[in-house]
Amino acid sequence: MMSLRLTPLLPLLFLLNAAGVAVSQDWDVYYTPKSICALKGSTVTMGCRYTYPAGYTVERGIWSRELVKDEEPPDLTSDPKYRGRIQYLGDKLRDCSLRLSDVTEQDRGNYYFRFITTFAGGKYQGQDGVDLSVTELEVEIPDRVFEGDTVILTCKTRNRLSGNPPFIWYRSGRRLSSSTNLLHLRSVSQRDVGRYSCAVQDRQSCDVTLDLQYPPKRVSVSIRPSGEIVEGSSVTLTCSGDANPPVQTYTWYKGTSSIGTGKTYTINKTSSEDSGEYTCQAGNTHGLQSSTAASLNVLYPPKSISVSISPSGEIVEGSSVTLTCSSDANPVDYNWFKGTSPKSREKTYTIRKISSEDHGAYKCKSRNQYGEKYSDEVTINVLYPPKRVSVSISPSGEIVEGSSVTLTCSSDANPPVQTYTWYKGTSFIRTGQSYSINRISSEDSGEYKCKASNQHGEKYSDGATLNVLYAPKRVSVSISFSGEIVEGSSVTLTCSSDANPPVHDYTWYKVDESSPVGSGQSYSFILRFNSSGWFYCVAQNKYGNQTAAAVPVTLNGITVIITNNTL
Repeated sequence: MMSLRLTPLLPLLFLLNAAGVAVSQDWDVYYTPKSICALKGSTVTMGCRYTYPAGYTVERGIWSRELVKDEEPPDLTSDPKYRGRIQYLGDKLRDCSLRLSDVTEQDRGNYYFRFITTFAGGKYQGQDGVDLSVTELEVEIPDRVFEGDTVILTCKTRNRLSGNPPFIWYRSGRRLSSSTNLLHLRSVSQRDVGRYSCAVQDRQSCDVTLDLQYPPKRVSVSIRPSGEIVEGSSVTLTCSGDANPPVQTYTWYKGTSSIGTGKTYTINKTSSEDSGEYTCQAGNTHGLQSSTAASLNVLYPPKSISVSISPSGEIVEGSSVTLTCSSDANPVDYNWFKGTSPKSREKTYTIRKISSEDHGAYKCKSRNQYGEKYSDEVTINVLYPPKRVSVSISPSGEIVEGSSVTLTCSSDANPPVQTYTWYKGTSFIRTGQSYSINRISSEDSGEYKCKASNQHGEKYSDGATLNVLYAPKRVSVSISFSGEIVEGSSVTLTCSSDANPPVHDYTWYKVDESSPVGSGQSYSFILRFNSSGWFYCVAQNKYGNQTAAAVPVTLNGITVIITNNTL
């Protein structure tokens, strides 16, 4: 829009309104456009607007061909040459437009507008005006031109031309190579767009604009704000496309679903469900074009979180198990815990070769910069055959013959041990977790073990030794000598006994004598007449003693008499 300053007719720095209040000067006339090229016989409209300070009232407006200072110019509406061809379209407020029809060559030149107010001396006229040029040359151009078309522009004149004069063609003021009244444009594209005119014999046509029409292209989607989009914030998607005529319809899609129309699509309060791929389809009278997808990534804290275990059935020791954490969050980081101990920072936590030590409660934590959330605990129940099988003996101290003893088998197994089997050495005894001997004897001493079994396997305990303590029993005397037994021969008596712990005192006696004759497991002496007789031994440990049967030693021979009675 061209702004033309007005020259006031009165040399005032400022004006006074009817009440005598000073009002600043604000007088303007705006011509749009400033220059007009018209074809002879056509109709033109000279656009015009004017402004003036508040407090004034416009009395009338005048269009004139003259720019004067001190007198009122002639009004074109009163000029006989313009009678019936000129029409003032303006009003007494702001509009001062003028329409001129059946334009002639005599109409070329400048046109000025002046408006007169009711205030004394308030008469003002625009400085520059509108410059009207008139021509007989006309460039004909198709109404609609599409990309790729072949277009012919024709330069026409209503007057006959003498001879065969050359035609000159211009595009946006730049001379072209054609010299005939026809300008051929083949396979037109954007480079052909511009203002075209022709000239011949000093005549110049008005400019015409080659307006190339095409369906939308280069359609794209922009997202504002362009940074991180947090749940609950507002976001606007804007569709842009190059098209002629301009894009008339915009259709928005999320994925393949239509969600709205219009150049912009606004989500006032975003949620996680708004994340996804968005496209817009731009259309005009010549076609449709879709944009590439724009990804809307809504960030939000963890909402729901769950844990799944694979495989989902029984988990047997030695197998592989994977725990997967699923969380509705964006972005998301994961932390795995067994109890309170951290295990992994991945979405999945895999135990390649699971063992009984991996049994327990697991949970995962989903977190990002907007919050965090824990899953419920899930328990991994690892099934395994018995292990760490052991035997305990009660009472745990010394076991004396005649007392009561209980052996108990213990094992770590899942599911728990179903069968306990007891063995003494390699001999089967019985089943059951405990094995009790109510009145134990020396024959019960030995190595015991148990076997624990469930559906996944079995295992033997190490051997547990049952050591039964008892007083000496089965005490006996044996005699050894060398050569023929005669007076002066050497005789050795040996005392044998079954005892636990072993006998620590052996005492030797001769029948009919109250005092011991010797000690130690063996007793040796020189045989004399007065030393012959019956001999016996007494064996003793901490739990008791027992006397062996007496044996005779004589010079005429040896007779061994064994009795079951103690002396």
